[in-house]
Amino acid sequence: MEFLLYLALIPALAVAAQWIAWRTNLPGILLLLLIGVAVGGGLTRPDDLLAELVNGDPTTTGPRLLFPLVSLAVAVIMLEGGLSLKLSDLREAGSPAFRLCTLGAAITAITTTIAAHFCFGFGWRLSALLGAILVVTGPTVIGPLLQQVKPSRRVANTLKWEGIVIDPIGAVLAVLVFEILLLHPGQADLGEGAMLLGWTVLVGTVLGAAGGLLLTYGIRRYLIPDHLHGVVTLTTAMLLFAVSDHFAHESGLITVTVLGIWLTNQHNFDIEHIVEFQEHLRTLLIGCLFIVLGSRVDISAVGQVGWSGLLFVVVLIVLVRPASVFLSLLGSGLNLREQAFIATLAPRGIVAAAVSSIFALRIERTANINVADADQLAIITFIVIVGTVAVYGLLASPIARALGLSDPNRNGVLIAGADDWVIRLALELKKVGCPVVMIDTNYRKVTKAKLEGLEAICANIMNEHAREELPLSGIGHMLAMTPNDEVNSLAVRECRSIFGRANTYQLTFKSENPRGMTRHLMGRELFQPDLTHTRINQLFAEGFEFKTTAISDEFTFGDFQDLYSEQHVLAVLTEKKTLEIVTADEPADPAPGDTLLALVNPTQPDPST
Repeated sequence: MEFLLYLALIPALAVAAQWIAWRTNLPGILLLLLIGVAVGGGLTRPDDLLAELVNGDPTTTGPRLLFPLVSLAVAVIMLEGGLSLKLSDLREAGSPAFRLCTLGAAITAITTTIAAHFCFGFGWRLSALLGAILVVTGPTVIGPLLQQVKPSRRVANTLKWEGIVIDPIGAVLAVLVFEILLLHPGQADLGEGAMLLGWTVLVGTVLGAAGGLLLTYGIRRYLIPDHLHGVVTLTTAMLLFAVSDHFAHESGLITVTVLGIWLTNQHNFDIEHIVEFQEHLRTLLIGCLFIVLGSRVDISAVGQVGWSGLLFVVVLIVLVRPASVFLSLLGSGLNLREQAFIATLAPRGIVAAAVSSIFALRIERTANINVADADQLAIITFIVIVGTVAVYGLLASPIARALGLSDPNRNGVLIAGADDWVIRLALELKKVGCPVVMIDTNYRKVTKAKLEGLEAICANIMNEHAREELPLSGIGHMLAMTPNDEVNSLAVRECRSIFGRANTYQLTFKSENPRGMTRHLMGRELFQPDLTHTRINQLFAEGFEFKTTAISDEFTFGDFQDLYSEQHVLAVLTEKKTLEIVTADEPADPAPGDTLLALVNPTQPDPST
């Protein structure tokens, strides 16, 4: 295959796989790996292509060119992970995450080492290296699964912090094992190991903090133009990653993680555009990396591992993860249901694949290391990635629902605004089983909503900290319905990252849009075009009411329209219990079994009489 075609094909396949995963709710990482295997088996392997470019040996030249690129891509992914870590989350997740990343990591490393020794017959040194590598979980797999499952906030924050922080910990632990047990097997010195660990952590932390300080100063002093914020952050992170790794192996992961945490926790410092830029890169890089690394796997080599590989995966899922979680989280404040869910979620990701491949290559190239079966490191790691992603990806959502930590329907609605008629609409939504959270800056309106039995919060939805504290379990839609178009537009803009563009809606104040709002700054236009905030307020004052009506074969939508000639359908709860909000571009199309929520005039005469 031509190298240019390969370079264009991989991103296209990566995006297609993630789109299919979104449409089908299948684990995206699993699809990417399977596509990678198919590419490697049916088209070509990246090692062969890279070797052809320089007329080299695929077994040596290919990895030499590939792994530096993989390492830089992993650095970008880890930077984005760091950018998602808010220190405010540590109020709930601090102690559990710390326990999982320390005591839990130690238990995982030890038990995985034992399992590798007995499952594969490896020597203790190679087993210890595999145990260190498989400590990691990683944001590349935890993040997508949390988006799919949407568990409670405390559990999500704990898993997010563990998944991101554990990656550099696992990589550094692998370096220690390699340096002490494999590179200098007869000269093991705990003091030397402690010094190596301290130097690695010091280099990574200092360079990460220095990079964060430099970028913060440059952006705050307007020394960097807005259109360069994203690329300057990206290039700074990659440069610091390489410099850090030059001075201490695998310290670069610490550097980029610290850099991301530093930037995202600065006060009065807007980096939303930087985060969005990094998120897009992460999505593309995750897909490309999993396909590329998956295409390097030799299926025949996977078959040679045999049942031992399957047994090893089962031991990791059934014994190792539960033991590390329950032992490390004793007295952590998490209840048993939360601990049980965390114990059933530890998929391995791209960092494990990259680190195992790199160390297998280093063992192969180091003359004084004579370790049998080292060439199986990458194969076994691949089996673990596929096995854990498949099991956790398929079972995470049902387990979360069974434990009461996730709402499968997500029919709930966050409403910005609490006028009288908005409260009535919220009560009707609640009546049909849709959770409602209301937010408004007017204390009197919020108090009235609470007296009606609604969950209402007096806060500004544009406030980042207020949004982070909102109880959004089961909430899947956002309706901006204040009397102010500008406030509605800003609320939609701030909530798009939470609910997605498809689930953020805005009610126009007046149909003529006197303030000239730009369309791309607005959410999806709620209800019929002429049904504005002003018009609904007027109809409500005239005696119109919100009413829910079940549609059936006996009482059709046509019958409903005949019964209420003055009616406006606002939402439909389908037979499958999915809430569909009516918009200007998607009018209601109810079917038998659906439930309508409409604004009707109850005083008009019944046309059937």
